[in-house]
Amino acid sequence: MLPFRRKRSWKRRVKDAARSAPKRGRDLRAAAAGQLDLPWARSWAAGVARENFLRFVLGPIMDFYARRRSTGREKLAGLKGPVILVANHASHMDTPVILSALPRRLRKRTAVAAAADYFYRNRAIASLVALIFNTVPIERRGGGLSKDGSHLDKLLDQGWNLLLYPEGTRSRGGTPGRVRRGAAVLAAAHNLSIVPIRVTGTGETMPPGRLWPKRLHGKLLSRRHRIDVCFGEPIRPNGGDDATALIERVQRFFESGDGGPLTSPYRRRKPAGTRTD
Repeated sequence: MLPFRRKRSWKRRVKDAARSAPKRGRDLRAAAAGQLDLPWARSWAAGVARENFLRFVLGPIMDFYARRRSTGREKLAGLKGPVILVANHASHMDTPVILSALPRRLRKRTAVAAAADYFYRNRAIASLVALIFNTVPIERRGGGLSKDGSHLDKLLDQGWNLLLYPEGTRSRGGTPGRVRRGAAVLAAAHNLSIVPIRVTGTGETMPPGRLWPKRLHGKLLSRRHRIDVCFGEPIRPNGGDDATALIERVQRFFESGDGGPLTSPYRRRKPAGTRTD
């Protein structure tokens, strides 16, 4: 019987290792992303340079290509940080548009989560985006989005706001993609409010694949696109809400603009008369 028990125990260890392998992989990728972080980008000098670059360079460039409007800023008036800002994602233009729409007191303490496998492969590019947008690397398959002592946890503990794009990538087709739970898990772990942000118009101004914005072509002259940034009511986690419930409220806001009761984001309602066969 002893050899049989050993064999059974060995099989159990193999199964346990197989089940834990994905989590270990995520933890390793999250740790690697943390090692790519550039803390100097959050220094006072970098913040001054960033604020002036946004005001005197990025602002005029965006104004040439788009008419920007923000609504819901009054909902942020009494908000005390840190908070987790959660926005839909259609363009690389989303980040400067959102940052410029934020009140300065929030903007100067906001770090932007950026995909480590996209923006941090090249050190020069990583340094540039970190300086201009105050980015921090993130493993977009979920690593680090929990209270596990990661560099994101340390930022939140230090009072930094965090801007996240929970779709994981830029959406195509003009509609928000499926929102992942990571931002809600992080908010619940730190008991922080989520501020949902809906951005429209950036996908047309600078769609995926373009390295520079474009204007609308008219019959005689080109004209600017319209970009809207809408801030929703802050969503405060409580003991009765789990991460799925929180992120469903975010998805409803992305889709409807009010966060009201709609169908589940994971099974969208079909219009009346829509055939399913």
